[in-house]
Amino acid sequence: MATALETHHATATADGEKFTAQHTNGSSAVDHAQAGRERKPYEYGGNPLAHYRTNDPEARLTAFGGDFQPGLYRAPDRKFANPAPLGLSAFALTTFVLSLINVGTRDITHPNIVVALAFGYGGLVQLLAGMWEMAVGNTFGATALSSYGGFWLSFAIILTPGGFSIVADLEEHGVATFLNSFGLFLMGWFIFTTILLICTLRSTVAFFSLFFTLDIAFLLLGIGYLQNDGAVPQSGCIKAGGYFGLFAAFLAWYNALAGIADNSNSFFVIPVAHFPWSEKGREMRQKVDNSAAREAV
Repeated sequence: MATALETHHATATADGEKFTAQHTNGSSAVDHAQAGRERKPYEYGGNPLAHYRTNDPEARLTAFGGDFQPGLYRAPDRKFANPAPLGLSAFALTTFVLSLINVGTRDITHPNIVVALAFGYGGLVQLLAGMWEMAVGNTFGATALSSYGGFWLSFAIILTPGGFSIVADLEEHGVATFLNSFGLFLMGWFIFTTILLICTLRSTVAFFSLFFTLDIAFLLLGIGYLQNDGAVPQSGCIKAGGYFGLFAAFLAWYNALAGIADNSNSFFVIPVAHFPWSEKGREMRQKVDNSAAREAV
């Protein structure tokens, strides 16, 4: 596997150098057109769901850079497409519907409709996307998407009316028992999301913002259920968590779009704002030519 990844990275680097040499030496229009169709490293600034080997001293790259970003994706095999946008979309839609209910849209108070989405899209499809991320060698993507797929499946299992009797059994000991149990469940996911958030600090603003808003949503929802009055959760925290969930849903869709849109289907690149300390941010700074400004001074 390491040899295959090294060969893939060397090929991508060689392709980038080949294009640069052609551009510098003034190749023909046909050569330029052909080179323009080739996918150069960092050609598109998509959001990351990516992983690089960190046990190789000569390959100290960021966890979210290079060809494994959805907008830069180069499959190790022609049979593999990029699964990250699919997983992000499944997460986004399920989170969107649940968050609308949490903020009280149309006076809907029961999340039963989310159970179907949580089983079929946010759960099953996102779990499959995570397994496909594993197949292409993307540790972070596999961990994140598979885990949140598991979250939605477990969420659906808890709230399936009459199916698993989890809510009813807990409420036999008092409604507060279920509310506190569900609050602890959400706080556990807050801790997990915080761990993933730390791993996005060298990625892009768009991707970091997704995990930041999701982290705050889990925290507020967890507090809302734990700070109950014995019968219902604390409505202010639940509504605030719902709004942060909506932010997370739209950011997940935005990151998915950045992963889907490329030069084959889009007329423009989706901006994702690389952090200045990220690998891509440093590369962009090195490309800035300040010689004219220095001469003017």
